[in-house]
Amino acid sequence: MEQQEIIPHLFRTEYRKIVSVLCRHFGFGQIEIAEDLASDTFVTAAQTWAIKGLPPNPTAWLYNVAKNKAKNYLRRNAVFESKVSAEIQRISAELYETAIDLSPQNINDSQLQMMFAICHPSISAEAQIGLSLRILCGFGIEEIADAFLTNKETINKRLFRAKEKLRGQNIRIELPGETEIDARLAPVLTTIYLLFNEGYYSESRNKTLRKDLCLEAMRLCTMLIENRQTNKPAVNALLSLMCFHTSRFEARINKNGEQVLYDEQDTSLWDPELISKGAYFLHCAASGTELSKYHLEATIAYWRTQKADTREKWESVLHLYDQLLQIEYSPIAALNRVYVLSKVKGKQSAILEAEKLNLTGNHFYFTLLGELYTDIDNKQAKLYFQKALSLAKTTTDKQTIQKKIDAF
Repeated sequence: MEQQEIIPHLFRTEYRKIVSVLCRHFGFGQIEIAEDLASDTFVTAAQTWAIKGLPPNPTAWLYNVAKNKAKNYLRRNAVFESKVSAEIQRISAELYETAIDLSPQNINDSQLQMMFAICHPSISAEAQIGLSLRILCGFGIEEIADAFLTNKETINKRLFRAKEKLRGQNIRIELPGETEIDARLAPVLTTIYLLFNEGYYSESRNKTLRKDLCLEAMRLCTMLIENRQTNKPAVNALLSLMCFHTSRFEARINKNGEQVLYDEQDTSLWDPELISKGAYFLHCAASGTELSKYHLEATIAYWRTQKADTREKWESVLHLYDQLLQIEYSPIAALNRVYVLSKVKGKQSAILEAEKLNLTGNHFYFTLLGELYTDIDNKQAKLYFQKALSLAKTTTDKQTIQKKIDAF
């Protein structure tokens, strides 16, 4: 790797580790200090390596500099500490004397504990995702703004408010106890799920960023699986779901950046290794008696990686959607169920079900109706596609719908 590429690469992989360890050391009360020290470490690296060249072990160099900067920060506060209470002096002294442990085990433990702290239910889902991207994934503010299709100022304000809330509620950076782990795991899985969806269904045209979001969500989920306390069936089901979806990532967008619908995808672009991993984690998820929405969605995603267009496939998927909607209703799941129903019982039955949904503000709803009416009443189908076009927000969706209209 070229020298000009090494620092951005290390920032993405090591920034989160340094921040997690320092936050665990200092607490949420000084999260900005942890972020500043980590960022300053990379500034020092850029300045030093440009003159002296790369050290033999760049990662170890970064860890050593980060440790020294943290100790220097504590030392610089000695004057302040001498003017405050003896209790604060004692705590500061303990922090200074305690070694900053950047061993692989402590890095993993710190990241896992940070994940539970960041995904605290007291802050909004958007803030949880934003903080996860910043602290646990090493994304820059501009990248986060791009992912959310907003500006840097909005993201900075959102992250500031989230940190203030975590500070104000004195949220501890630690894994919950055995009795609390399942309840606290739910918002963590929700955050990872939303992070993945932000990439997989993103409206951003930055294809690289979109895939990075998916891979970061999978990395966070893998960390949960690698820990005995958090290696639960639902976690395995979620990772299985993400593996199956990501296996079709390259086939979903063509070379012109246009969305490719499922029936039109080039199956040779599907990733067999990720499909195999998805099957493995789905098998791991089968232990116990829990049936979460992730189990059902993962099984649906499994069937979608099966290339054969058989009645058995679509009947199985229809049954899964029926179960999913009972556990957690969503308009998108309901629309997907109607599409599957058309595969099992034909378009006329699906049209009746679709019209009951009456999702008149959703362009996917009118796109589906356009698909269902095609070859039954093409004039009506075109009207539905035109309505979908008027509601679509992204360029990709508009291009896909316009191609359908142009085909009449």
